[in-house]
Amino acid sequence: MSKLQALLFDVDGTLADTERDGHRVAFNQAFADAGLDWHWDEELYGRLLAVTGGKERIRHFLADYRPDLKPAGMDDDFVAGLHASKTDYYTRLLGRGEIPLRPGVRRLLDEARAAGMRLAIATTTTPENVTALLEHTLPEGAMEWFEVIAAGDIVPNKKPAPDIFVWAMEQMGLAPEDCLALEDSANGVKSVLGAGIRSLLVTTNGYTRDDDFTGASLVVDQLGEPDSPARALDHHALNRPYVDVPLLQELHQQAWG
Repeated sequence: MSKLQALLFDVDGTLADTERDGHRVAFNQAFADAGLDWHWDEELYGRLLAVTGGKERIRHFLADYRPDLKPAGMDDDFVAGLHASKTDYYTRLLGRGEIPLRPGVRRLLDEARAAGMRLAIATTTTPENVTALLEHTLPEGAMEWFEVIAAGDIVPNKKPAPDIFVWAMEQMGLAPEDCLALEDSANGVKSVLGAGIRSLLVTTNGYTRDDDFTGASLVVDQLGEPDSPARALDHHALNRPYVDVPLLQELHQQAWG
């Protein structure tokens, strides 16, 4: 029987509800600064989230929504500069405390550390975004809680490709049967399963609640707190008010036998 050794966390939508009032707002501010008339409202941004990675999302928008602008000055350098501006705005939002952790995240991190679990990040967002979120929502030195931070362009193919999870496990010297992943989206689920990880908890958000999470061990609306219980959204039963380490260990045992 495989013993659960490590938790691999996605970031956007999993640790914090960053998309609607974080990344989307920052993208729009960057567009305005660049003199562009683009505006990504909530509905459009929800569609664009099918593409992972900020630079990739901009390119997808250009190709599918503004093909008239290609290739007139919208080259890779332009996209990279626009994305860098967006990242700057996003980190400022975090610095003002406008994007808190989701319910139960800090509690579960504390429990996992107390239980001797190894922690890692596996995300398509930039390392700068990860650092800003962790530094502004967790105690000083919390970056060191995470043995590996796999983020951004560290691998060539982003989710739903499995590369980011494979890379994180390689850095930690772990196999899929040693790990449980926490995700929030269909692309994340595909990435996790493609990496061979069978134990997978999904915590949904407003943009992903209707995604296809086939293959997940458990789908919940949040990790939960004693005064704000989590709710199971699939056929699995949640026999406690919130997601804790013993539950993750149970899910892992069920996945691997």
